[in-house]
Amino acid sequence: MKRKETEEGNLQESISKMSRTGENKDNIDKEKKYDRQLRLWGDHGQKELENAKVCLINASSTGVEALKCLILPGIGKFVIVDKQNVKEEDLGNNFFLDIDSLGKPRAECACKLLQELNEDVHGSFLTQDPGELVENDPEFYKEFTIVIASDLNENDLLKLSDLLWRANIPLLICEVRGYIGYIRLVVKEHTVVEAHPDNSHEDLRLDMPFPGLVEYMNIMDLASMDKQDHSHTPYLVIIYKYLEKWKNEHGGCWPKNFKEKTAFREMISQGVMKNDQGVEELEENFDEAVKNVNNVLVNTKIPSHVNEIFNSHRCQHPSEPHLKFWILARAVKEFHSNSGALPLRGSIPDMFSDSARYIQLQNVYKEQATKDIECVHDIVEQCLLDMQLESDFIKIEDTKLFCKNAYFLHAMSGHPLSNELRHSMEGNSHKIGDVIGDNEDSLALLYLLLRSVHIFEEGNKRLPGSQDECLEDDFEKLKAISGELASEYHIAVGVKDDFIREMCRSGAAQLHTTSAIIGGIAAHEVIKVVTKQFIPVNNAFIYNAIDETSLTFEL
Repeated sequence: MKRKETEEGNLQESISKMSRTGENKDNIDKEKKYDRQLRLWGDHGQKELENAKVCLINASSTGVEALKCLILPGIGKFVIVDKQNVKEEDLGNNFFLDIDSLGKPRAECACKLLQELNEDVHGSFLTQDPGELVENDPEFYKEFTIVIASDLNENDLLKLSDLLWRANIPLLICEVRGYIGYIRLVVKEHTVVEAHPDNSHEDLRLDMPFPGLVEYMNIMDLASMDKQDHSHTPYLVIIYKYLEKWKNEHGGCWPKNFKEKTAFREMISQGVMKNDQGVEELEENFDEAVKNVNNVLVNTKIPSHVNEIFNSHRCQHPSEPHLKFWILARAVKEFHSNSGALPLRGSIPDMFSDSARYIQLQNVYKEQATKDIECVHDIVEQCLLDMQLESDFIKIEDTKLFCKNAYFLHAMSGHPLSNELRHSMEGNSHKIGDVIGDNEDSLALLYLLLRSVHIFEEGNKRLPGSQDECLEDDFEKLKAISGELASEYHIAVGVKDDFIREMCRSGAAQLHTTSAIIGGIAAHEVIKVVTKQFIPVNNAFIYNAIDETSLTFEL
């Protein structure tokens, strides 16, 4: 019999938690409405989403697509800031504007239709210039959880970014020009406890077994078991037993390479029980043991990204804005220094076994994980006392969650947007040069193309390719601008003519197909930042819709 926690079980736990608040009917209705996303980020992640307030600057095609994908899962509030009126070109690429919107404020029209997507979300709009708002009412932007900027000129973008950077408010830039999409996350610091890795090894500690595990394993004696017990022994016990035998024969060493692991698998295979005629019995648990050798024989060590956190100055001297994270990180670091390992995760994989022994083995790991959590929390409480903070500033539930995810912790330190834009104005070197190198096929070159479009628009008061009679002239101008940028960035290669020509041919317009993709990705990044779950992009993303390729790089 296999024993496994199901997604349905996790969902039911979320439902029961919310039901205990006394608002049973409303909460159950909400659980049904947001069923899929609760499976992703849980009720605590959904609460963060519902408490968030998002500002969208400019109701462009890309901007409203991003906002749509935030309204549907239930973002708390949104405000659209846009001074423009709806033009004919807006009707061709923006699904949240119709013919009746022509000539009316774009923010108002988009807000009205977006609001219809989810009655739980509260939306409003402001028909003012976003750049002027930075200068005249900077406090306005400080009330938001995150700001999304779309189709904003670089001068206003710099002013806004500087304001948000000082206020420690994340800024997400999303832009589409023709078949090219771009996202840039500007955040001073972002920490992640629940990273939800796609692939991770189980934390089984067979290389450094804890006392409770050793005691449990010593009770098991495969040689004295009858057929029923032998064929229903958890494969983890089988691997442990044969690993001990291997170590005794190989000077205490694990199987290290492919040859040795193959021999170890063969050793396990030979342990299958035989009947009176000498024929091997069918034992699924031994088959599982052979298949899982690579998954189990994993050395216990600190991942590099966690080690970076431990070596950070913030870990030794915790401070805002993520004080809880750094206090917990400091406590886990001290725990590791004392024990030689991170807190045990406390879970085991699904495996073929009888219920009794699977549960016993599961409890062995859970009990040790609980001991580790209590030990870490004792360190946390001492840190709180030393820092003169309230004892309940970090609760045992916070420590439990942190310990469970100790192997997956991430901390990002960002760079201000001025490092990206002003440096090029001053002719300084730029990280984009390190990304591109001498690779003429690098997608990062499209970043230069987008910057060139901005410069072209600022100088000509229109987008390249927006007038058919100037198509060839625009191509030459855009090519010259991109070449100058490449020179400023000390890049030996340039944007290919085909990309420049295609940009002009499309009129550098926000094509809806590209906007839908970039808007959806932008919304995902916002959700990551707001829920503090999953790892957001660090820090730039470029998408080429022509051949459906993308690249993430740091600026």
